[in-house]
Amino acid sequence: MRPAACPSVMSDAPIVTPSAAEPDRAAPRLPAWLQLPPFTPRQWRVFGISTTAGFFDQYDGALLSLALKQIQRGLNIAEGRLGAMLSIIRLGYLLSLLISPLADIFGRRRLLMYTIIGYTIFTGASALAPNRHGFVASQFVARGFSGAEATVSLVILAEEVDAAVRGWAIGLQGALALSGYGLAAIVFSLIAIIPYGWRGLYALALLPLILIIPLRRMLPESRRFEAEMGTQAEPRRLFEPITALVRVSPGPVAMVVAVAFLNAMGWSPASLFFPKYLQDAHHWSPGQVSSLIVFGGAIGILGSVVAGRLSDRYGRRTMGALFLLAGPIFAIWMYATRNDSVIGLWIVRLFLDTAGATILVAYSAELFPTSHRSAAASATTVAGTTGAALGLLLEGYLYAASGSHWRAIQLLMGFSIAAAVLMYLTFPETAGRELEEIAPEHRGAAQHAAIS
Repeated sequence: MRPAACPSVMSDAPIVTPSAAEPDRAAPRLPAWLQLPPFTPRQWRVFGISTTAGFFDQYDGALLSLALKQIQRGLNIAEGRLGAMLSIIRLGYLLSLLISPLADIFGRRRLLMYTIIGYTIFTGASALAPNRHGFVASQFVARGFSGAEATVSLVILAEEVDAAVRGWAIGLQGALALSGYGLAAIVFSLIAIIPYGWRGLYALALLPLILIIPLRRMLPESRRFEAEMGTQAEPRRLFEPITALVRVSPGPVAMVVAVAFLNAMGWSPASLFFPKYLQDAHHWSPGQVSSLIVFGGAIGILGSVVAGRLSDRYGRRTMGALFLLAGPIFAIWMYATRNDSVIGLWIVRLFLDTAGATILVAYSAELFPTSHRSAAASATTVAGTTGAALGLLLEGYLYAASGSHWRAIQLLMGFSIAAAVLMYLTFPETAGRELEEIAPEHRGAAQHAAIS
């Protein structure tokens, strides 16, 4: 059943119902997955600018996966140390728990501008790392800034768009952000001719800084944040959003954190090791890997858009659990094959993984009040980070026991399956409901948290 469409209180233009508009019967109708959301000009501006954050975050994260073999060789990293190194880098997202909640105090727009500077600088610094310790340190800090940027861009979009198309908007944003992975794949195919190889790829991450800063100045502040700040009698304390998150929303945060943690334990190793799997087990060249990422990924990332639209229509909980369950099943199959069917399996698996991640991301913004929504979204990121780090660490131990990275990854898929079951059993339905209806502010509890 389609959830009832709820007009947003945040819209800056009147909503025209189908009966109030004259239909153009002669105009061809695009397929559902090619249509664009009915945004106002302000909402399009917020959508366009906020989406750039995820785009460059994906570029940075993709380089580590795509060029893992070359980085390993360039920095003389032993095979058995890969899992631990990747685990430490993933833990950098923990820094976002200190950065993202500042958006609940100083504003979404200001924090986005600062985080883009931080993550770009430290990503570029990775190119100059003299050894694996310097590389890990640069990547660790870059992950903190990029995680905070992605979190706040999600929050400001969720707060601006209409309830009836919120999943659609988040899904479309996710799909466009994932195209950053495609850009990384294109430049990775040129790794043999780009000066300094993998270091040159990381140096390119400094270029977006020139383009993004002017765009950030065009981004308006979230109206919901401005309205919430208007009810505050005095400035908020530094750690108040985190304190309120624990005291006001303990149940929702426990649910989202648990699912994000379990899902990442299986998802992260399966994603990071895939380019290495193609090169080692299937003997693919970097150019072949890039071709699959670019052309196959263009199909796979549509899972984000499809998930957003289907979850608006049939509900977040059912569709989210379905996608989270199917993704690891295809990953197990993918790491067992040694023929060209790996191409189709990877595309389907990417489709399912991005679909499940989109719905989980939507939940992380919808289940919490405006006063600590950024803190909650950051907690979800941190949960995914720690789950990914633990999964990568366990991969190292399982590799030592089994002698195979691929067998180790298959075993870790059990955690992602558990995440799907937990979502279906515990999550509420949020599709088509206004944010204030899902998670109203609790003034008494919030004030108590601040005093404490």
